Amino acid sequence: MHEQKHDLREAMVQSFIKAVDRGINLAVVVSDSTSTSKIKPFAQKYPDRLINVGIAEQNLVGVAAGLSLGGFVAVTANAACFLVARANEQVKNDVCYSNTNVKLIGLNAGVCYGPLAGTHHAIDDISIMLGLGNIVILAPSDAIDTAAIFDFALEYEGPVYIRMDSDKLPVIHNEDYRFELGRANLLRTGTDISIMAMGSTAHEAYFAGQELEADSVQAEVINISSIRPVDKEAIAESIRKTRRVITVEEHSLHGGLGSIIAEIIVEENLQAQLIRLGIPQGQFSKAGPRDKIRAHYQIDKNGIVTAAQKLLQTS
Repeated sequence: MHEQKHDLREAMVQSFIKAVDRGINLAVVVSDSTSTSKIKPFAQKYPDRLINVGIAEQNLVGVAAGLSLGGFVAVTANAACFLVARANEQVKNDVCYSNTNVKLIGLNAGVCYGPLAGTHHAIDDISIMLGLGNIVILAPSDAIDTAAIFDFALEYEGPVYIRMDSDKLPVIHNEDYRFELGRANLLRTGTDISIMAMGSTAHEAYFAGQELEADSVQAEVINISSIRPVDKEAIAESIRKTRRVITVEEHSLHGGLGSIIAEIIVEENLQAQLIRLGIPQGQFSKAGPRDKIRAHYQIDKNGIVTAAQKLLQTS
């Protein structure tokens, strides 16, 4: 792990530049979200490949679909809350149902917007995207994971949704990490408890695993960056071994990672105790500083450690 922190969006933009450099016919579409996407370096090098449709998210998706039909690998880059809500019909029909080669990037997902509250928090994007057919769903956790996921997505033929964070985050992957579609990423091995996380909460899980190890608890920490398809085999194997599992997500407990893991437990007839950490179903997320929101919902390192101790005491 590297102590230096990196903005995932900067890794994303560098992936765009490298993709064009190696011959990919890429077009990036934004909806007045040039600062949100940190797209400036790409715009400076390839200005003709950046299209700003203004604050018109439905047009954003429709234009991207049209570009893909014209032979481009089309990427949309705007806030997740507006992409999945305002442009939902276009995502469903123009991208998923029409099977256009569009990569939809949900920026500032989860509660990244902190004080801006429920109108800007995207805590339902995974559940909404899972409700749509014919789309791959991914959520990178650090800069290395981000670069690997975008390298894959820009070569992949078909619709992709990528859930993006906006914080500067430390690197929790080795330089030799390779992303594989449908494969879970084992960050730490353990036999006492399984901790499974999505997106940037993988950091919270990783550091919780370190703290638990200091208390002689061997936590297996798994980063689920491929949400659809998901690695049922690896998830089930870990749960069979530990029989205790915690899921961690900056997302509603409705239709997110915890729901996916619960379904796997039932479908595979696994004997396991499960604690799902996330934003309670049927609630808007709290407003405020992001670290305070995470602490409130116990999806930070301390909350995970507390949940693990509780699970170990009751089993």
